Amino acid sequence: MLEEIFAPQSVAVVGASPDPSRLGHRVLKNVIDNGYKGRIYPIHPTASAVLGQTAYPSVAAVPADVELAVLVIPPQHVLNVVEECGQKGVRGLVVITAGFKEVGGEGVKLEHQLVEIVQRYGMRMVGPNCLGVIDTVSDLNASFAALMPADGEIAFMSQSGAVCTAILDWSKEANIGFSRFVSLGNKSDVDEVALLQAWGNDPQNKVILAYLEGISDGPGFIQAAREVTKRTPVIAIKSGTTAAGTRAISSHTGSLAGSESAYESAFGQSGIIRARTMEQLFDFALVFAYQPLLTGSRIAIVTNAGGPGIIATDAIERAGLQMAEFTPATISQLQATLPATANVYNPIDVIGDAKADRYRIGIEAALTDPNVDAVLVLFTPQAGSEAEATVEAMAELSANQSKPIVASFMGAYSIKPALKLLNQYKIPNYEFPERAVSALEAMWQHRRWREQPAMTYARFDVDKAHVRELFAQVREAGRVELGEIEAREVMAAYGMRLPDSRLSRSPEEAAEIAKEIGFPVVMKISSPDILHKSDIGGVRVGIADPQAASDSYELIAYRARKFSPNARIWGVLVQEMARKGREVLVGVSRDPQFGALIGVGMGGIYVEVLKDVVFRLAPLSREEVREQLRAIRSFPLLQGVRGEQTADLEAVEDIVLRVSQLVSDFPEIVEMDINPLVVYNRGEGVIVLDARIILQG
Repeated sequence: MLEEIFAPQSVAVVGASPDPSRLGHRVLKNVIDNGYKGRIYPIHPTASAVLGQTAYPSVAAVPADVELAVLVIPPQHVLNVVEECGQKGVRGLVVITAGFKEVGGEGVKLEHQLVEIVQRYGMRMVGPNCLGVIDTVSDLNASFAALMPADGEIAFMSQSGAVCTAILDWSKEANIGFSRFVSLGNKSDVDEVALLQAWGNDPQNKVILAYLEGISDGPGFIQAAREVTKRTPVIAIKSGTTAAGTRAISSHTGSLAGSESAYESAFGQSGIIRARTMEQLFDFALVFAYQPLLTGSRIAIVTNAGGPGIIATDAIERAGLQMAEFTPATISQLQATLPATANVYNPIDVIGDAKADRYRIGIEAALTDPNVDAVLVLFTPQAGSEAEATVEAMAELSANQSKPIVASFMGAYSIKPALKLLNQYKIPNYEFPERAVSALEAMWQHRRWREQPAMTYARFDVDKAHVRELFAQVREAGRVELGEIEAREVMAAYGMRLPDSRLSRSPEEAAEIAKEIGFPVVMKISSPDILHKSDIGGVRVGIADPQAASDSYELIAYRARKFSPNARIWGVLVQEMARKGREVLVGVSRDPQFGALIGVGMGGIYVEVLKDVVFRLAPLSREEVREQLRAIRSFPLLQGVRGEQTADLEAVEDIVLRVSQLVSDFPEIVEMDINPLVVYNRGEGVIVLDARIILQG
């Protein structure tokens, strides 16, 4: 729970100052002024009191226990003070001081030393280089933020202190409250994983928000998020999704940004709802904090204008939600109570001259219809319309409802009082209908995630020992890339089907092997030093007779020697020519933060030009692989078009699962490609034609 940081019995502010221009003054004033009920100890080398509180020259000099120490001192003094805190028995630290790894050089060394002291004494630390922490449950504001947020059920973590201050200011205007508010800074100890674990079981937190620049422990983050998101929605925005943003993150907090594909996969596979903008982050937060959780995808719209109703309908369809179909009883009720010109189907159009009573009829009918899971109320200011009374009706009708109700009161100037009322009644309001629908979509995403059964990971019977021995031999030879023959051995050890292939070391042997395999055959140069065989003319296909096989051997060997005179030539591989099928690519790259990232896409132009590849992080369950395949834009080609049979999708799933097991068993694999994987019709299986594996150097 990290109670030593969020609910300490006593707080020492090291660097507390009587000078109002100093940060230490602001931090101490925040602790005092916001109702914190524990003991407060200003630490100042000479002052006898600061802001009316008895001051002490050091933490050691405090005549009682200190549970939390907040440091606002120059970086060169931090290590000595933290050592003193450890000796004193302090349990928690908030190090606001900057000048650590974010500045590079000596700052990196200083931060390593700081972490060593913290770990040696078993303390927990937020920071360094942070704004501080705020806990409205314990009325603790141990930060230099200018504002204390209102009480609420939203927990917020951010790697940027400036983002924190901007959000605090905005939340005051929007009447949004927080339970906990943390600036992580360099997150040398307490990081996003620790906060997820601490906040996930806390009933004070109805929703958790995160602004992330980088993640310290990718696998730990996914594991924690999977557990937490089954109970509490987690909404995250990840910055640094471009090359320029990544560079900015490195200079800001010294974090590794990680690959965009890895983050997209990590969030999706752990139940985290990803916000693309700060606006979305809080659009989503409002609906989770203020409304009951959506139980289905059927949405009803009540509007006083046709255009916005159509816009919302389109947005609902695009979001994968459904327009609710009212029961006959609901339709009859609406026909009996609304004007003849009103639309009583979905969307319910109460007409532009509608007053609050007409909205009440439409909203109540929608909320009580068993075919409706949520209601979206659209309002445009018209002559004679009653914005405030409409809000009052919404609040009354939704008070004891288990269905969420959201609003889009479109406009600003003439409906300001109504907008304030919506905030007051905690009815999420969005400036435009599309934003309201996106919030409902986020709710539906969370509901579907919670209802998913626990994932199970397939384990195939494989020859792991042979692969381990093979990798050791490659390393002993001073190589990191496996030759094709070696890569084929790995594939075979993990149960993947391959064409019959044999290595020839002379033209005569090539002709003999080709006869044994059966024509036509494919022939390829076999060398650990030639990575792209086709580029040097090292591959020939459709070889139809022994003489052609002999000639091809000589030509391939000649080209290899000409283009790579120093390459080690093992011979020429003679391979069964597989019949044609649909081509799929299965690739692996290793993300420094999250581990093995498996990409799947259709081969050829679909990968090279259209970049139609979908990534997921290993290990993978069959359900995840199935979803991954269906997320490929060109997936209909596997389903069969223009009379084609469906491809053997289960066999493709098996290959991806075997690759997932392989790269999980051997984290030293940093790159891997199966290209192409030829896929035949349902029941006919798949075959690996070519594979490439690179080990960590």
